[in-house]
Amino acid sequence: MSDPTPSTTGLAGITAAAKQAPGRGLPPVHLWHPDHCGDIDIVIRRDGVWMHEGSPIGRTEMVRLFSTVLRLDPDGYHLVTPGEKLKITVEDLPFRAVEVQMTDAGLVFTTDVGDTVLAGPDHPIQVETDPVTAEPAPRVHVRADLWARIARPVFYELVEAATLENGELVIGSGGARFVLGPVGAAAE
Repeated sequence: MSDPTPSTTGLAGITAAAKQAPGRGLPPVHLWHPDHCGDIDIVIRRDGVWMHEGSPIGRTEMVRLFSTVLRLDPDGYHLVTPGEKLKITVEDLPFRAVEVQMTDAGLVFTTDVGDTVLAGPDHPIQVETDPVTAEPAPRVHVRADLWARIARPVFYELVEAATLENGELVIGSGGARFVLGPVGAAAE
């Protein structure tokens, strides 16, 4: 069996490790436990734009590739390969849910990096509310400890499809029920 450790480091090593996943599958980052190698100047901004050394990463394919080796550890977000662990900065959540399809199975979200998830018990929707502004901050679980911020237009679609139960807007998906918020807060 060949050595899975890439012979390159930094961005080249991350790219090589991410390419080990067949098709659109995900590399087994949960099985990789390299030593922390330091920080890399990659920032995932609040608006979902991935930056490297102050410039946006313009290639969608590269962002998708990096997203497949992203992991949240107790000390923060990292890009992980079999041989390296590089800490990055995430201003909010690493992904954005930019589309939702309402299917017979439930709500299927698509993220800005191409992941699709069916909301349900394994992929819950959570809505936190800012105590000062009462602004909802909805998110959906994507994989491992990684979440996607639900984009405002997508959240409005959910609100439109929700039903009123005991003063709260509720939506179902994948056999689960999710509270979007009290009627006054969700409608604002």
